Amino acid sequence: MARIFITGSADGLGQLGANLLIGQGHQVVLHARNTARGLEAMRKLPSAEKVLIGDLSDIEETKHLAEEVNATGRFDAIIHNAGVYQSAAKVILAVNTLAPYILTCMIQKPKRLIYLSSGMHLHGDTTLKNLSENKSNVTYSDSKLHVLILAKAVARKWPDVFANTVNPGWVPTKMGGRNAPDNLEKGIQTQVWLAVSNDDKARVSGHYFFHQQESRYLHLADDIILQDKFLHLCEKICGVQFPD
Repeated sequence: MARIFITGSADGLGQLGANLLIGQGHQVVLHARNTARGLEAMRKLPSAEKVLIGDLSDIEETKHLAEEVNATGRFDAIIHNAGVYQSAAKVILAVNTLAPYILTCMIQKPKRLIYLSSGMHLHGDTTLKNLSENKSNVTYSDSKLHVLILAKAVARKWPDVFANTVNPGWVPTKMGGRNAPDNLEKGIQTQVWLAVSNDDKARVSGHYFFHQQESRYLHLADDIILQDKFLHLCEKICGVQFPD
């Protein structure tokens, strides 16, 4: 049995993934942005270990959430699922980029880290100009490229951790919309597989997956200089240093 923490698991892909993992006999800690959503999440998934509360659009709340996660004990895997799409740029930056960075830095290292990206990362700004010069211009595509760069940096710097990125596809959730064309069930399987499977194909690091297969991604994310620049910019913005 594995112990897994999933950000943004009050609904959508996070909740569906949590439900699948609990059904497989694993121990899951949920996360919601406020108490009301947390209560609703526990009502829907009463077999979850607990729910932790933290608004990832607030840097200080995200830091506090990391402390609360550590206080509950170690995790075998963490799925960085939380994300926003049609939101203000500053919220996209905080939730999609800075929150996974802060939580990765501050939470005790698990055995496995899974980051949810998107095929839209292919259109992200590889110069990181929006992150360094004017944070209010960060787009959703930028943020999903940031997540990929973060996962690549973690895989390089922490060889004892399996760190990978997942594109769940454009699936019919509240974020994706009811007319999204991709398969919802397949949209949750890859992150669950990476979190707990003993399959050799899942016990890898630094890879980008779509439906349990390695997939095309922006290979500039492999550039060490770009990775280190990204880590430095995140540290500058939120005051949290990446622990080498």
